[in-house]
Amino acid sequence: MSAPARIAVLASGRGSNLQCLLDGIAAGQLDARIAGAFSDKPAAAALDKVASELRWARPPRDFANREAFDTALGDAVAACAPDWIVCAGYMRILGAGFVQRFAGRLVNIHPSLLPLHKGLHTHARALEAGDAEHGASVHFVVPELDAGTVIAQARVPVLAGDSPDTLAARVLAVEHPLLLATVRLLIEGRLAERDGTVLLDGQSLFNPLRLDSAGTLHR
Repeated sequence: MSAPARIAVLASGRGSNLQCLLDGIAAGQLDARIAGAFSDKPAAAALDKVASELRWARPPRDFANREAFDTALGDAVAACAPDWIVCAGYMRILGAGFVQRFAGRLVNIHPSLLPLHKGLHTHARALEAGDAEHGASVHFVVPELDAGTVIAQARVPVLAGDSPDTLAARVLAVEHPLLLATVRLLIEGRLAERDGTVLLDGQSLFNPLRLDSAGTLHR
Protein backbone atom coordinates (compact mmCIF):
# COMPACT_ATOMS: atom_id res chain seq x y z
CA MET A 1 0.00 0.00 0.00
CA SER A 2 1.16 3.52 -0.74
CA ALA A 3 1.84 5.95 2.09
CA PRO A 4 -0.82 8.55 2.90
CA ALA A 5 -0.53 11.73 0.83
CA ARG A 6 1.21 14.59 2.60
CA ILE A 7 -0.72 17.87 2.59
CA ALA A 8 0.67 21.26 3.57
CA VAL A 9 -1.95 23.88 4.42
CA LEU A 10 -1.51 27.65 4.19
CA ALA A 11 -3.99 29.63 6.30
CA SER A 12 -4.35 33.10 7.74
CA GLY A 13 -7.53 32.80 9.78
CA ARG A 14 -9.68 30.53 11.88
CA GLY A 15 -8.83 27.36 9.95
CA SER A 16 -12.27 25.95 9.20
CA ASN A 17 -11.06 24.44 5.92
CA LEU A 18 -8.03 22.94 7.66
CA GLN A 19 -10.42 21.42 10.20
CA CYS A 20 -12.49 20.05 7.32
CA LEU A 21 -9.41 18.23 6.00
CA LEU A 22 -8.50 16.94 9.47
CA ASP A 23 -12.05 15.66 9.93
CA GLY A 24 -11.96 13.97 6.52
CA ILE A 25 -8.70 12.25 7.41
CA ALA A 26 -10.05 11.12 10.79
CA ALA A 27 -13.20 9.75 9.13
CA GLY A 28 -11.21 7.76 6.57
CA GLN A 29 -12.45 9.92 3.68
CA LEU A 30 -8.94 11.07 2.79
CA ASP A 31 -5.89 8.81 2.71
CA ALA A 32 -3.68 11.67 3.80
CA ARG A 33 -1.96 13.42 6.65
CA ILE A 34 -1.38 17.09 7.37
CA ALA A 35 2.36 17.53 7.01
CA GLY A 36 2.41 21.15 8.14
CA ALA A 37 0.36 24.29 8.70
CA PHE A 38 1.85 27.60 7.57
CA SER A 39 0.72 31.17 8.14
CA ASP A 40 1.63 34.81 7.67
CA LYS A 41 -0.13 35.51 10.98
CA PRO A 42 1.48 33.92 14.07
CA ALA A 43 -1.76 34.35 16.03
CA ALA A 44 -3.93 32.59 13.40
CA ALA A 45 -6.32 30.15 15.08
CA ALA A 46 -5.69 27.68 12.25
CA LEU A 47 -2.26 26.89 13.70
CA ASP A 48 -3.81 25.58 16.91
CA LYS A 49 -5.44 22.74 14.97
CA VAL A 50 -2.14 20.90 14.47
CA ALA A 51 0.70 19.84 16.75
CA SER A 52 3.27 22.50 17.56
CA GLU A 53 6.00 20.77 15.56
CA LEU A 54 3.86 21.09 12.42
CA ARG A 55 3.41 24.87 12.71
CA TRP A 56 5.30 27.61 10.91
CA ALA A 57 4.31 31.27 11.09
CA ARG A 58 6.20 34.50 10.49
CA PRO A 59 4.93 38.07 10.05
CA PRO A 60 5.89 39.39 6.61
CA ARG A 61 7.07 42.66 8.17
CA ASP A 62 10.04 40.77 9.62
CA PHE A 63 11.42 40.27 6.09
CA ALA A 64 13.15 42.71 3.78
CA ASN A 65 10.59 42.26 1.00
CA ARG A 66 7.89 39.98 -0.38
CA GLU A 67 10.40 37.76 -2.15
CA ALA A 68 12.35 37.15 1.07
CA PHE A 69 9.18 36.15 2.90
CA ASP A 70 8.08 33.86 0.07
CA THR A 71 11.50 32.20 0.02
CA ALA A 72 11.37 31.50 3.76
CA LEU A 73 7.82 30.21 3.47
CA GLY A 74 8.77 28.06 0.49
CA ASP A 75 11.75 26.58 2.31
CA ALA A 76 9.55 25.70 5.29
CA VAL A 77 6.90 24.13 3.07
CA ALA A 78 9.49 22.16 1.09
CA ALA A 79 10.98 20.84 4.33
CA CYS A 80 7.76 18.96 5.12
CA ALA A 81 7.91 17.23 1.70
CA PRO A 82 4.28 17.79 0.71
CA ASP A 83 2.52 16.07 -2.16
CA TRP A 84 -0.04 18.90 -2.27
CA ILE A 85 -0.19 22.43 -0.90
CA VAL A 86 -3.68 23.74 -0.11
CA CYS A 87 -4.30 27.46 0.42
CA ALA A 88 -7.28 27.49 2.78
CA GLY A 89 -8.06 31.03 3.79
CA TYR A 90 -4.51 32.23 3.09
CA MET A 91 -4.82 35.98 2.59
CA ARG A 92 -1.56 36.89 0.85
CA ILE A 93 -0.86 36.71 -2.86
CA LEU A 94 1.92 34.19 -3.48
CA GLY A 95 4.73 35.47 -5.66
CA ALA A 96 5.85 33.95 -8.93
CA GLY A 97 8.89 32.28 -7.38
CA PHE A 98 6.81 30.41 -4.79
CA VAL A 99 4.16 29.42 -7.34
CA GLN A 100 6.77 28.13 -9.80
CA ARG A 101 8.53 26.18 -7.05
CA PHE A 102 5.36 24.19 -6.35
CA ALA A 103 3.72 24.38 -9.78
CA GLY A 104 1.03 21.78 -10.35
CA ARG A 105 0.78 20.95 -6.64
CA LEU A 106 -0.68 24.22 -5.34
CA VAL A 107 -4.44 24.80 -5.05
CA ASN A 108 -6.69 27.40 -3.40
CA ILE A 109 -10.32 27.49 -2.29
CA HIS A 110 -12.11 30.79 -2.90
CA PRO A 111 -15.63 31.84 -1.86
CA SER A 112 -17.06 32.82 -5.24
CA LEU A 113 -17.88 31.31 -8.61
CA LEU A 114 -14.65 32.30 -10.31
CA PRO A 115 -13.92 34.19 -12.48
CA LEU A 116 -16.57 36.29 -10.70
CA HIS A 117 -15.59 38.24 -7.59
CA LYS A 118 -11.87 37.67 -7.21
CA GLY A 119 -10.36 38.97 -3.99
CA LEU A 120 -12.17 40.00 -0.82
CA HIS A 121 -15.77 40.69 0.27
CA THR A 122 -17.18 38.23 -2.25
CA HIS A 123 -20.56 37.75 -0.56
CA ALA A 124 -21.36 41.46 -0.43
CA ARG A 125 -20.20 41.88 -4.01
CA ALA A 126 -22.40 39.00 -5.20
CA LEU A 127 -25.40 40.70 -3.59
CA GLU A 128 -24.49 44.09 -5.04
CA ALA A 129 -24.19 42.54 -8.49
CA GLY A 130 -27.64 40.95 -8.23
CA ASP A 131 -26.24 37.46 -8.83
CA ALA A 132 -28.81 34.65 -8.85
CA GLU A 133 -26.16 32.14 -7.76
CA HIS A 134 -23.06 32.29 -5.62
CA GLY A 135 -20.70 29.62 -4.34
CA ALA A 136 -17.11 28.48 -3.99
CA SER A 137 -14.31 27.39 -6.33
CA VAL A 138 -11.15 25.32 -6.03
CA HIS A 139 -8.46 26.33 -8.50
CA PHE A 140 -4.80 25.86 -9.29
CA VAL A 141 -2.74 28.82 -8.07
CA VAL A 142 -0.97 31.29 -10.33
CA PRO A 143 0.74 34.53 -9.22
CA GLU A 144 -2.27 36.62 -10.30
CA LEU A 145 -5.01 36.89 -7.66
CA ASP A 146 -7.58 34.07 -7.91
CA ALA A 147 -6.84 33.65 -11.61
CA GLY A 148 -5.70 30.03 -11.90
CA THR A 149 -7.59 27.33 -13.75
CA VAL A 150 -10.75 26.34 -11.87
CA ILE A 151 -11.00 22.65 -10.97
CA ALA A 152 -14.38 22.41 -9.26
CA GLN A 153 -17.24 24.54 -7.99
CA ALA A 154 -20.21 24.34 -5.65
CA ARG A 155 -23.22 26.59 -6.21
CA VAL A 156 -25.89 27.98 -3.91
CA PRO A 157 -28.89 30.19 -4.68
CA VAL A 158 -28.93 33.84 -3.66
CA LEU A 159 -32.20 34.31 -1.79
CA ALA A 160 -34.40 37.37 -1.37
CA GLY A 161 -33.46 39.10 1.88
CA ASP A 162 -29.95 37.64 1.99
CA SER A 163 -27.27 39.58 3.83
CA PRO A 164 -23.56 39.02 3.33
CA ASP A 165 -23.58 36.96 6.54
CA THR A 166 -26.47 34.66 5.58
CA LEU A 167 -25.01 34.16 2.12
CA ALA A 168 -21.58 33.44 3.61
CA ALA A 169 -23.07 30.77 5.86
CA ARG A 170 -24.79 29.09 2.91
CA VAL A 171 -21.55 29.09 0.91
CA LEU A 172 -19.54 27.71 3.84
CA ALA A 173 -21.91 24.75 4.04
CA VAL A 174 -20.87 23.69 0.52
CA GLU A 175 -17.28 24.97 0.68
CA HIS A 176 -16.14 22.23 3.04
CA PRO A 177 -17.55 19.26 1.07
CA LEU A 178 -16.21 20.89 -2.13
CA LEU A 179 -12.70 21.05 -0.69
CA LEU A 180 -12.89 17.50 0.64
CA ALA A 181 -14.11 16.04 -2.66
CA THR A 182 -11.53 17.93 -4.71
CA VAL A 183 -8.60 17.03 -2.46
CA ARG A 184 -9.70 13.39 -2.59
CA LEU A 185 -9.38 13.42 -6.38
CA LEU A 186 -6.02 15.18 -6.16
CA ILE A 187 -4.45 12.71 -3.75
CA GLU A 188 -5.85 9.79 -5.74
CA GLY A 189 -3.85 11.09 -8.71
CA ARG A 190 -6.97 11.66 -10.82
CA LEU A 191 -6.52 15.41 -11.34
CA ALA A 192 -3.72 17.35 -13.00
CA GLU A 193 -3.18 20.64 -14.81
CA ARG A 194 -1.50 21.01 -18.19
CA ASP A 195 -1.10 24.30 -20.06
CA GLY A 196 -4.05 25.89 -18.31
CA THR A 197 -6.36 22.89 -18.74
CA VAL A 198 -7.54 20.61 -15.94
CA LEU A 199 -7.29 16.88 -16.66
CA LEU A 200 -9.53 14.34 -14.94
CA ASP A 201 -8.34 10.76 -15.45
CA GLY A 202 -6.23 12.07 -18.34
CA GLN A 203 -9.16 13.71 -20.13
CA SER A 204 -9.53 17.47 -20.54
CA LEU A 205 -12.21 19.26 -18.55
CA PHE A 206 -13.79 22.10 -20.48
CA ASN A 207 -15.90 23.21 -17.51
CA PRO A 208 -15.24 22.94 -13.77
CA LEU A 209 -16.49 19.86 -11.97
CA ARG A 210 -19.72 20.52 -10.04
CA LEU A 211 -20.54 19.35 -6.54
CA ASP A 212 -23.92 17.65 -6.09
CA SER A 213 -26.06 17.54 -2.95
CA ALA A 214 -24.42 14.26 -1.91
CA GLY A 215 -20.96 15.83 -1.91
CA THR A 216 -19.82 14.15 -5.12
CA LEU A 217 -18.12 15.91 -8.02
CA HIS A 218 -19.45 15.45 -11.56
CA ARG A 219 -18.51 16.71 -14.99
